[in-house]
Amino acid sequence: MSEAVFISAVQRITAGHLDLGGVITVATELVQAGQPSLAQQIYQVWIQFNPEHPQVYVAQFNRAGLNLDAGDVAGAKDALTQALAVNPEFLPAYINLGGVLERAGDLDGAIDQWRTVINKLASVTGTSIGYAIAALKQIGRVLADHQKMESAEVALQQCLTLNPRQYDVLGQVLALRMGQCKWPITVPWEGLDRKALVAGIHPLSMAVYTDDPMLQLAAASRYNTEMVDLQPEADLSCDRRHAAIDLNGRRLKVGYVSSDLRDHAVGYLMAELFEVHDRSKVEVFAYYCGPASTDGLNARIRGAVEHWTDIRSMTDAAAAAKIAADGVDILVDVNGHTRDAKTGLFSRRPAPIQVNWLGYPGTMGGPHHQYIVADPWIIPPDAELYYSEKVLRLPCYQPNDRKRAVAPERPTRAEADLPDHAVVFCCFNGPQKISRFMFARWMEILKRVEGSVLWLLHSTEETHERLRGYAEQAGVARERLIFAPKQHNAMHLARYPLADLFLDTSPYGAHTTASDSLWMGVPVLTLPGRAFASRVCGSLVSAAGLGDLVATSPQDYVERAVALGNDPAQLVALRTRLEAGRDTCDLFNMDKLVDRLEALYGEMVEDYQQGRLPQPDLTNLDAYFSIGTDLDHEGVEMLAVEDYPQIYKARLARRHLLRPLPSDGRFWTEADMVAAEALVGGVTAAVTPLPRKRAAGD
Repeated sequence: MSEAVFISAVQRITAGHLDLGGVITVATELVQAGQPSLAQQIYQVWIQFNPEHPQVYVAQFNRAGLNLDAGDVAGAKDALTQALAVNPEFLPAYINLGGVLERAGDLDGAIDQWRTVINKLASVTGTSIGYAIAALKQIGRVLADHQKMESAEVALQQCLTLNPRQYDVLGQVLALRMGQCKWPITVPWEGLDRKALVAGIHPLSMAVYTDDPMLQLAAASRYNTEMVDLQPEADLSCDRRHAAIDLNGRRLKVGYVSSDLRDHAVGYLMAELFEVHDRSKVEVFAYYCGPASTDGLNARIRGAVEHWTDIRSMTDAAAAAKIAADGVDILVDVNGHTRDAKTGLFSRRPAPIQVNWLGYPGTMGGPHHQYIVADPWIIPPDAELYYSEKVLRLPCYQPNDRKRAVAPERPTRAEADLPDHAVVFCCFNGPQKISRFMFARWMEILKRVEGSVLWLLHSTEETHERLRGYAEQAGVARERLIFAPKQHNAMHLARYPLADLFLDTSPYGAHTTASDSLWMGVPVLTLPGRAFASRVCGSLVSAAGLGDLVATSPQDYVERAVALGNDPAQLVALRTRLEAGRDTCDLFNMDKLVDRLEALYGEMVEDYQQGRLPQPDLTNLDAYFSIGTDLDHEGVEMLAVEDYPQIYKARLARRHLLRPLPSDGRFWTEADMVAAEALVGGVTAAVTPLPRKRAAGD
């Protein structure tokens, strides 16, 4: 059928009876029929017969898109160059040519193309502003990807000057500020006050910004509504929410969707999981949505799963259709709200059961995931109200690869620019996880442990200088901060034992970095909060047998670090305990984890078959979001606040008196409603300030 359409179109073109609009229509039909190469040929034929047509640049532009989809970067570059030769004012071609040059590795050339767009915009119109925004977004993205943080921030702030209500750009700017340790993070500028800035923080960055699990839930819910939810006209033909799960005569089909099944922290965690799965019970599918990868870890995972499908270039609808056709019973989201995620795929419900696990440290806050997999430490029963999903638990939520490669050459302290005889505190978490509150604690620790140093992961020189400046302001010599250059994972693991104690960050703690440290025998001191990201490290440390290194308060964290730093014998004893228990502790017991995970999958199926599949309750989350974004999270550390629920309860009561809120089973119950309404005609419901800090042990 497609070939007949193609032949007919060629005949009409050669006879001069098919205009450009008709060519575009035919090409679109061919692409939809799965024949993009024929569509490309149609454009080539029309261009050949109409070289002087005033709109030939449009055909070249469309042809470039098809070339790029086919992986023909050189062909796309040639077509876009020819389009601009015909019409140098066609701004979309500059934007796309920049993308082509980026893919070819010419970053400077790409940025030059995007700056050309900005320089050509003499008139201020809706269309021209749109092109300028598109170009600035591309510039900011590429600069950030290549660690040019300051320049990326400038480009994206220019973008916000044109339109301050760009939720995605605002989130990128704030994430860049976190990554550069620019405190405070939320500095208002024209058109954007602090509340608007906090409202623009991406859900993943919100876990870095504050230990406020209710705000994290509400922010995830808002993100789902504004950035993920399907349009009414979306194709729902692959919706399998009511599909039967009959396991008579077959295995359970489990699919994992991830962009990180490669040389990535999540890839290192999961590699052995796929090898340990019981193939007599589970048929494993992997759907990869990350960057092109041929590294050894990617190859290892491909070899361990039964079905590998690359969905990088697929639309959400096409990827969902593939998963539905595979008949997957349980679909596990290993991205959540992280980069390259396929959340829109999950919103199409291609599997009857959908699960949030491992890739994202928090709740999805949406209607599309029924379960979250955690453990008793990360989400204790009284914290389930902060999650839209039903909580199921493993002994320890994080898998680990016991086959991880460690370089045989172990560097010396001198080779790592570390002092031979001083206490070395380390933290290899990303710089975005360093809060001003935690940095102040670190400086107190360094001042009280004579001669000690803090070994951090390399970032940018600008960020290094900023941190050294903060240290000097706190009375700590700048040379006591030492930055470890980034290395391949095997070499990075080999240098861990040069450190004496890993100091965790808060409110977003160490995850893979903590298990790496514990695997290499370096004890980890952590300070847990209330939210998922702040409690993972406590779970890992406890599962490794060092529960006594979980601090009970901010001051307890400091005192324990100081005591250990001044007691080398105790540090040696902790290292000995770690090494003795490594092969038997829950943290590295993959057989136990996979056995329990498969049992959890069985529980999910039973829930489904019995009509007990949980349904997320998102009641009042818009109110929680508004309240949470009003709070000054950088003025008062939420982790240290004693009566956290009361912050929300008081403000919910006031809102309820102005506009009634239904009870939600979180902080707003029937009892709260009655108490608030009793105040009418009596004492006005007061909005309380942030409560006092938590006491030790709270």
